[in-house]
Amino acid sequence: MKTDIDIAREAEITAIGSIASKLGIGDEYLEQYGKFKAKVNLSIIPEKLRDQESGKLILVTAISPTPAGEGKTTTSVGLVDGLCHIGKKAMICLREPSLGPCFGMKGGAAGGGFAQVIPMTDINLHFTGDFHAIGAAHNLLSALIDNHIHWDNKLNIDPRRITWKRVVDMNDRSLRDITCGLGGTGNGIPRQSGFDITVASEIMAVFCLASDIDDLKKRIGNIVIGYTRSNEPVRAKQLNADGAMIALLQDAFQPNLVQTLENNPAFIHGGPFANIAHGCNSVISTKTALKLADYVVTEAGFGADLGAEKFFDIKCRKSGLKPDAVVLVATTKALKMHGGIKKDDLGAENVDAVTLGCENLAKHIENIKKFGVPVVVAINDFITDTEKEHLAIINYCGKIGVECKISSHWEKGGKGAADLAEEVAKIADSNLSDFKTLYDSKMPLWDKTKHIAQKIYGASEIIADKKVRNQFQKFEDDGFGEYPICMAKTQYSFSTDPLLMGAPSGHDVPIKEVRLSAGAEFIVVVCGDIMTMPGLPRIPAAENIDVDDEGLIQGLF
Repeated sequence: MKTDIDIAREAEITAIGSIASKLGIGDEYLEQYGKFKAKVNLSIIPEKLRDQESGKLILVTAISPTPAGEGKTTTSVGLVDGLCHIGKKAMICLREPSLGPCFGMKGGAAGGGFAQVIPMTDINLHFTGDFHAIGAAHNLLSALIDNHIHWDNKLNIDPRRITWKRVVDMNDRSLRDITCGLGGTGNGIPRQSGFDITVASEIMAVFCLASDIDDLKKRIGNIVIGYTRSNEPVRAKQLNADGAMIALLQDAFQPNLVQTLENNPAFIHGGPFANIAHGCNSVISTKTALKLADYVVTEAGFGADLGAEKFFDIKCRKSGLKPDAVVLVATTKALKMHGGIKKDDLGAENVDAVTLGCENLAKHIENIKKFGVPVVVAINDFITDTEKEHLAIINYCGKIGVECKISSHWEKGGKGAADLAEEVAKIADSNLSDFKTLYDSKMPLWDKTKHIAQKIYGASEIIADKKVRNQFQKFEDDGFGEYPICMAKTQYSFSTDPLLMGAPSGHDVPIKEVRLSAGAEFIVVVCGDIMTMPGLPRIPAAENIDVDDEGLIQGLF
């Protein structure tokens, strides 16, 4: 069987100018990175797109992820190819992959089988350098903070109250907690700090939420980096950091244009994780795509309890986007795991386990409906699936009033997703969506957090010590009370226990800390044992990645 990288390498890739022409993008708006990648100059918006009618927005999300796999990105790519296959003008908007999971456990994020975006190796590695630019801008601010303290500290920043860490685009647990400034007076002021992964950076968050370059600069300037000795917030603009940071981000802020295996257009731009950040691609790429195509497919990271909730309550709330339909991805193997079957036993037909696992599917459907958006279930078809297992899922969905379609895009590309595409287009065109957020902005921060935990996770209560509760109150007192909540929680369960599968209810959600993201304009609530700097597994994917004698990269997946 061919690997994903083999399939991608054998594809008939089209010059990026031809892909752009399908969307009506002229060469004057393209900044090419070789033959098959380009950035789209944002001047196209005021000059050509502003008065264009927007297309239909389709969100792809999934059940709670398992080691068996769900294939959310693969389904997103298959769906857009399916829409184009049935004659629709469609394109996809995805996040850029992070090097951490590419070299770690999860692998890349360019789809799989015959539903991929290409050039696959470029996308999964350095791509157009956006992540490097985001990391550089973030760490520039870190350097300016320490430099300001070293030279007189006119803002009276308290080194003990600096909340701004450094970042690196790699899973490196050894950097979670560090002491910097050691080695004498010439090396700055010693203090405790640490690193997050780049995809958890607030720069990444504001990069993906900003409506234009001016908004990006304003948001960066509003970032709170720490507090004075009198406990007053200090912002990036007080360090005169925002201009230089924008200089690093200006080119990166332009959406990246590539293509699917079937030569359909794709924007890949921005990449925050959904378990520790807001999990959505950039607002600027989504809005631009909606002016260029009749149907735009986008995804939100991990399960719907994380990615979709943040897409609705953060991205849509902040941008004014209103989704027309949601596709909820499931696989028989993943449902069997939620039904209690171990990974090594998933190959055997087990209709009872599939049916039991559908409790997880049903909870996600229930959650999505709370936002007023119609949903269709997509069964990402595996060659090991059986007809009885598929029928069990279809019948279960039928009983709760939801359409369910089998999609064979992994094996057959867009043709295999045609039935799913027909259903999604029908739902999107029906104008049945009545989108609303889960909670009102004026609700207190603690109550917003509790509301998400109870309504989305099925929890009984949220719990936190007095220090964390006081931090909630301080954010309220400092004027941040109307911000939405960004939950940092394990993706593997509705609870904070990654081993508790299915649809648990009645559990408590422990809150470890809360962080202010004043530029992104949300509050990060860190739950359970979640880490904003992941570690590598015992045998990381990096050990199987190499360059062969012909100079071709092998081992990416």
